[in-house]
Amino acid sequence: MHVPDGFLDVPTSIATGLVAAGTIGVALKKSRHELSEKTAPMAGLMAAFVFAAQMINFPVGVGTSGHLMGGALAAVLVGPWTAVLVVSVVLIVQALVFADGGLTALGTNILLIGIVTVLVGWVVTRLVLSFLPKRPTSVVPAAFVGALLSVPAAAVVFVLLYVVGGTVDLPFGPLMATMLGWHTLIGVGEALITGATVGAVVAVRPDLVYAARGLGQRLVLRTPDGREVPTTEPADLPSSRRSPWPLVVGGLGVTLVIAGLVSFVASGNPDGLEYVAEQKGFIESAEDSAVGGFSLADYGAVGDIPVGVAGLIGVGLTILLGLALFWLVARRSSDRERVDA
Repeated sequence: MHVPDGFLDVPTSIATGLVAAGTIGVALKKSRHELSEKTAPMAGLMAAFVFAAQMINFPVGVGTSGHLMGGALAAVLVGPWTAVLVVSVVLIVQALVFADGGLTALGTNILLIGIVTVLVGWVVTRLVLSFLPKRPTSVVPAAFVGALLSVPAAAVVFVLLYVVGGTVDLPFGPLMATMLGWHTLIGVGEALITGATVGAVVAVRPDLVYAARGLGQRLVLRTPDGREVPTTEPADLPSSRRSPWPLVVGGLGVTLVIAGLVSFVASGNPDGLEYVAEQKGFIESAEDSAVGGFSLADYGAVGDIPVGVAGLIGVGLTILLGLALFWLVARRSSDRERVDA
C-alpha cells in the first residue's frame, strides 16, 4: 500500500507529513524505554527483514497481489515505539532510493504503514493476549490476529484520507468496500507471515520478543516444609543474558536469501491499492517520483539491475541506517540510566 505522489492533494499530504514527523519525534523518546544496547541489533535486523519481505508480493486474487507491511510484526518483536522507527526507516529508504512510494506522499505512507498498522497490530495483540494463557507461545496467535486486522485498518484510513484530499472525486461506499475487501485478503497473508516469524523467534529466543516480556514462567521457591515462596524472578533469566548476535546473524542470512533470491519469484501483479486505483479510475492521478530516474528505481528495473542485487543493496542500506539510529537511541538510554543511578 505504498501511496504514490498525486493521489492526495498538497494540504492533505502536508498534514499527514506533520503527523508522521510528530509521531517519529515522540517515538525517538519513547523507544528509549524499549531499546537497549542488547536489543538494538534486533531492531536493525527487523528493519532489514521488513524491507526484504516487502519486496515479495504474493498473489491474493485474479490480477492483484499483496506484500507484508510489517507494522504488527515489528511491534510484537521490538516494541510499538521502536516499530514506528523500524518501518519509517524502511519507507524512507524505499522512497529515496527505490522510488517506491512518492516523496510528497512519504508522510502518508509512514502514517498508514508505520503508524496505523503498528498501533492496531499492537493494541489487538495485547487485547488477545489478555484472554490467553500467560506464556510466551501465546504471543503467536495474538500476533496473528493483530497483523490480520492491521492491514484493513490501514485501508480504512487511506479511504478516509482520500475522501478528504483525493485528487479524483469518487463515491465513498464503493471505494471503502473494494479497499476493505482486497486488503482483508492481504491481511491474511500478513497474518501468516507474522505468525510464522514470531513463532520462529519465540521458539529459540523468547526473551528477545518484546510482547512476551513478563509472560515467562517464574521461579518457584519452596521452604523445607513445602510452602511456596512468592518471587518475581523469571525462570528463564539465564537465557536472557545470552548474546542476541547468533539470532541476528541467522536472521540476517534469511533476510539476504529473501532479498537476493526469493525476490526473483515475487508476483508481478499490482498490489491492492494499485489494483483498486486501476479499477476505480484514479490511477492516472499518480505522479512519477522525483527519484524515478535513478538506477535503483523500481528495484533496479530502471537501471537494468537484477532485482536480487537491488534487494541486497537495499538490505545493506536499511540495516546500516537502522543500526546507527537504534544504537544511538540505546546509548542515550544507557547514558541516562547511568546518570540517574
